[in-house]
Amino acid sequence: MAINKVEICGVDTSTLPVITNDRMRELFPLVHGGDQTAREEFVRGNLRLVLSVIQRFGNRGENVDDLFQVGCIGLIKALDNFDVSQNVRFSTYAVPMIIGEIRRYLRDNNSIHVSRSLRDMAYKALQTRDKLSAELGREPNVTEIAKRMDLQREEVVQALEAIQDPVSLFEPVFNDGGDAIFVMDQVKNEKDADETWLEGISIKEAMHRLSDRERRILKMRFYDGRTQMEVANEVGISQAQVSRLEKSALSMMRKYV
Repeated sequence: MAINKVEICGVDTSTLPVITNDRMRELFPLVHGGDQTAREEFVRGNLRLVLSVIQRFGNRGENVDDLFQVGCIGLIKALDNFDVSQNVRFSTYAVPMIIGEIRRYLRDNNSIHVSRSLRDMAYKALQTRDKLSAELGREPNVTEIAKRMDLQREEVVQALEAIQDPVSLFEPVFNDGGDAIFVMDQVKNEKDADETWLEGISIKEAMHRLSDRERRILKMRFYDGRTQMEVANEVGISQAQVSRLEKSALSMMRKYV
C-alpha cells in the first residue's frame, strides 16, 4: 500500500500537504483555544502520518478506508491530549495513539470473542502503562501497572494476553533469503510431525463443536477403548442410540478436521 497516488476515502493521498514542526507549534495554542480552521489545518497536515501507520496493518485483509478513518480518530485523540509543555515531538506521541486506536478496532471486530469486561480492563491497563511511562521515564513492568490499578498481577496479564492479535501458524518470523522460519517451527513439539500436531489441534477444535453427550461417548469409545455396549450401559441409553450418536458426531467432526 503505497502512500503516493493512492485514493483513500475519496482523497488523493499524493496531494496531501506536509506540515512542519514549526507550523505545528504555531497551531497548538490556536487548536487548543478552539480555532476550528487551525484544527482542520493541523489534522490535514498530519494525515500522511496516519497513512504511514496503517501500512503496518496492510497484510490483514482489512478495508484500507476503514483503517484510515480509525487512524484519523487516533490522530484527533492525540491532538486533543497532547501536552505542549512536554519536550516531545507530536509524531512521537501520536503514532502510539494511532496504532492503539487501530488495534482496538481490530480487536473489537475480531472473530475471537473476548468478554467486554476483560477488554475494558486491558485498555485501562494500556492507559495506565502510558501514564506510568510518562511519570517514570521508562516502560513500567506488569507488577507496577497492576499496583497502580489495585489489581492482582495475574489479572492484568490475563487481560493483556486476551487482546493480543491472533497470529497464523504459518506467519514467518525470520527469513534470511533462504528457508523461512514460521511460528509453527517455534512452538511445535519436535517429537511429532507437523501433520500430526496440526491434526491434534483440529480434532480438539472439532470436539468443542459437539454436545456434552457426544463428546462423552467419543471419549469413552476412542480414548478409553470402551465398547458400544459398555458405553450404553454407563450412559443409560441403548446400544443402537450409542451407534447413531457416534456416527453423527464423527460425521460432524469430519467437516472440521
